[in-house]
Amino acid sequence: MKKQALLSPYWQCQLSGWTTAALYWEVDAFVRSPTFSYAFATLNFVADIGVNLLLTHAYRLFALRQGWHLLRPRPLMLRIIPAIVILAVCFTLAVTLRFYWWGYHGQTFFQYLHNNSQVPFMTGIRTMAVWVLAWHLYHYAQQQNAAARENARLQLLAKEVQLDNLTAQLNPHFFFNSLNNIKSLVLENPVLARRAIDLLSDLLRNALYKRSDQLVTLREEMQLVSDYLELEKLRFEDRLQIDIRVDPALTGISVPPLGMQTLVENAIKHGIAHSITGGRITINVVSDGGHIRLSVQNPGILQPSASGGLGIRNLQERLQLQFQGRASFQITALPEEQVLSVISIPAA
Repeated sequence: MKKQALLSPYWQCQLSGWTTAALYWEVDAFVRSPTFSYAFATLNFVADIGVNLLLTHAYRLFALRQGWHLLRPRPLMLRIIPAIVILAVCFTLAVTLRFYWWGYHGQTFFQYLHNNSQVPFMTGIRTMAVWVLAWHLYHYAQQQNAAARENARLQLLAKEVQLDNLTAQLNPHFFFNSLNNIKSLVLENPVLARRAIDLLSDLLRNALYKRSDQLVTLREEMQLVSDYLELEKLRFEDRLQIDIRVDPALTGISVPPLGMQTLVENAIKHGIAHSITGGRITINVVSDGGHIRLSVQNPGILQPSASGGLGIRNLQERLQLQFQGRASFQITALPEEQVLSVISIPAA
């Protein structure tokens, strides 16, 4: 069983870093002044480590509480520059107070501070600037790594949904019904048969080649949905009624690929296919405040399988990753045996 470290990496870096810095300062003091007191050197060594640990850890707690580690470079710099100055002032006060207490020179502390504060202040500026910048660079690197991992996962999910969609399109029930419909149309309506072949070909082409993007325009997504519904209309005939209401001003917005198509497929699979009389699928895309609302309403009774299938779970995870928690998905039961599925994404 692997032993857990007594100190976290943060505290290991803190202790080793400030110990090294304090040791360097004491060696430098001995080189510059051979008469430097060993007792005072020991006091300085311990005090330097303690004071710098206290100052930098206080800054870390404050920065985390204020969310500075999440800021972009420009607003961050406007905050850390005065913070570095404040830390340097505290460092200067701690050093001069220590030297004043050890070697009183017949003057007040403020006089001593005025005459001897320049060197410790410049040292404090350099030291605190290095620590603060290193700490923020570490967090920036962590954020970049997290963003890279999220993008990689999003791309993987996009590939998975391609395969899921291809599987759905190649589902024997759907595929053979489509082929049988086309077969029956070849003699009685060759034009419609050719149209059905084109639709099936386009659906398979979209599933195979055209859905690797993380976002597509609503116009592209609705074209896919229209092709899918037109082909399903051949299967269900009058049992499937369609009502599509899309605000023309929204056709250029970016939406997750196969998002609306997943909802429509779910509505047919769990709604229309289970009803002898069929029903109407209503697709609605509107602007709702700062969000775009994409909804599909269909007849049926909400079942756990309708909201927990692989396609729906995949859609929810893609929404979470793509929009960083600002998008949502809900599926609810309505009166009169109706089911409503809604995707809400930020408008910009």
